[in-house]
Amino acid sequence: MLAIFWAAPFVACIALWFAWTFYRGMMAEDAGSDRMQTIARHVRKGAIAYLLQQYRVVGVVFLLAAALLALLSFGLDLQNRWLPFAFLTGGFFSGLAGFFGMQTATQASSRTAQAAAKSLNRGLRVAFRSGAVMGLTVVGLALLDYSFWFYILNRFLHVPEELKMTAITGIMVTFGMGVSLQALFARVGGGIFTKAADVGADLVGKVEKGIPEDDPRNPATIADNVGDNVGDVAGMGADLYESFYSSILAAAALGAVAFNGMGTALQARAVLLPVLIGACGTLFSIFGIYTVRTEENANMGVLLRALGRGINWCNIFVVAAIFCLCRWLNFPNYLGLWGAVVVGLITGSVIGKSSEYYTSQAYRPTQNVARQCATGAATVIIAGMGLGMVSAAVPVLSVVIGTICAYALASGFDFSQVNAGLYGIGISAVGMLSTLAITLATDAYGPIADNAGGNAEMSGLGGGVRERTDTLDSLGNTTAATGKGFAIGSAALTALALLASYVEGVRMCLMRSGLTAIDLGTRAVELSSATLQDFMTYFEVHILNPKLILGLFLGSMLSFVFCGLTMNAVGRAATKMVNEVRRQFREIKGILDGSAEPDYGECVRISTSAAQWEMIFPALVALCAPILVGLFLGVPGVMGLLAGSLSTGFILAIFMANSGGCWDNAKKFIEEGQHGGKGSSAHHAAIIGDTVGDPFKDTSGPSLNILIKLMTIVSIVAVGITVKYHII
Repeated sequence: MLAIFWAAPFVACIALWFAWTFYRGMMAEDAGSDRMQTIARHVRKGAIAYLLQQYRVVGVVFLLAAALLALLSFGLDLQNRWLPFAFLTGGFFSGLAGFFGMQTATQASSRTAQAAAKSLNRGLRVAFRSGAVMGLTVVGLALLDYSFWFYILNRFLHVPEELKMTAITGIMVTFGMGVSLQALFARVGGGIFTKAADVGADLVGKVEKGIPEDDPRNPATIADNVGDNVGDVAGMGADLYESFYSSILAAAALGAVAFNGMGTALQARAVLLPVLIGACGTLFSIFGIYTVRTEENANMGVLLRALGRGINWCNIFVVAAIFCLCRWLNFPNYLGLWGAVVVGLITGSVIGKSSEYYTSQAYRPTQNVARQCATGAATVIIAGMGLGMVSAAVPVLSVVIGTICAYALASGFDFSQVNAGLYGIGISAVGMLSTLAITLATDAYGPIADNAGGNAEMSGLGGGVRERTDTLDSLGNTTAATGKGFAIGSAALTALALLASYVEGVRMCLMRSGLTAIDLGTRAVELSSATLQDFMTYFEVHILNPKLILGLFLGSMLSFVFCGLTMNAVGRAATKMVNEVRRQFREIKGILDGSAEPDYGECVRISTSAAQWEMIFPALVALCAPILVGLFLGVPGVMGLLAGSLSTGFILAIFMANSGGCWDNAKKFIEEGQHGGKGSSAHHAAIIGDTVGDPFKDTSGPSLNILIKLMTIVSIVAVGITVKYHII
């Protein structure tokens, strides 16, 4: 094992130390008045209660799944014997990162509100550095978990030296299953919770009763603030933990294949390059976090530039550092590999800027949607959906161009070098997520600012404070859309890399069965030297194979079915919430005049109960679909399923995230005084659009990128079942 490997766990410890430093700095800030602290305590108590309940449910599922994986690994010998243990550790660290982020966010809300009472810059600094705790915790724990298992396998896996890197990375690709499953539960469950509360609070409180957002008279307002933390912080943290971890796993596996037979030292460097890229990005993200500051009375453009400054400085240093890294590791085509990483960073930036343009109220698209509110809810919904559909063009084109460029650069413009080209795509995805620590800080900052606004409203702070927190919140909606764009874009590149890993899994399964060569009709090829194209020919993976076409249809269908299941889950939970809020306004006399306090706990209970049950079935669909398709349609059907879910799910996720983001910011644009301001008919129409967009952008859309990768990893885990027992 190369000595440079130790850089990854070392940087992980640095990241966790800075996360602890930022947390202590946030806790040292003024927490505000007793009223502000009481409200924050209610939110924190509800968020912790929800997460503990969720972890109990997920824990049962994980133990059952680990037992099944142990049966497959030890009993039927269809998978590696490390998988059940790594499955549990991956899920544990993913959940732990979300819990730490949520704990920080709930502590930061009152402190951000109090800081905003003094200046906009202080409010931004407290919220952003609190979000940085989440970013640094996610990448720190991911690098630590990866390093731990790489060391264990390198130390205790007994295989010939020339096969060690291929064996280690082939095993570790399957370790992403626990991370992906936990992320799916966190995203879906948290998304259902937060959007049920949000829709109930908006439709009854703001539209029917005409009271302000986050008004303490609204029974659902505490549940809404709890939801921001469990969905937009804990759920999002688990989501991006999965994206970061899976991209490194996929790229490392492709590195072992691409450099197989070129010397064990060079192959080991190719395997370690992805995790070292992640470590470089993490290190310079810390520097970028310290550069984020703004002036008082800043508008949206100034705030966006403040966050952009931190990300841009980080990117510049990362590009230089990775060039030196590739050169120092002495890769034959080090310029091509460095270029592939730069392509990933550029692609991520383009996707982020595109999301910013289509969702920020500082730009024309969202302003045009706000203008449609003057004619009612129908036109604003039509305009928002149209905008979301059009907005998919730039991210898709950027991923297409980025994929071609990464492939060409890594292969030395020799397109017959498939493995090298695919490795380039894999490290391009790692490059896109290398600065995740600061990108996630800008994302987690959003719900903290949102909660700070709610705390300011419920505590009766002056209007100037609420204006500042609303400004920070509007920025948070845009940065959240940008973060979702990064996650979705990286999912597309990572899933492409995982498809190649699936083929490698097929090879290993055939070799374990005792097969030494495959018959291609005109010639026989030894398994050890068979190329990707040879396996495509052997299994008839081509567009004229009906099994592949059927798989494509099924994969495309699953993306829509999954979104339908999660949207309907939000709808059912929101209906219960609306009825409960109406009941309280009707039966608890004195709520509206402030002489009686609503029953906040019942609203939290409704969201919690709905989320626990509603998240199970979508997760089972994601787990079972690849296995069932593999049993009936074999390898071609699974390849079609994964390709269909990737292409359709990627575009659908962008559409939903950007539509939801533009509806939300169109509402805030009107609330700032445009088109009649708060309480106008245009405002009521914008609220309807926002409630439609809530499950779009915070439940269904962001869950799709997890679905894409989870189904691919499940396919790799179950490849032995597919190859040995398929019916057709």
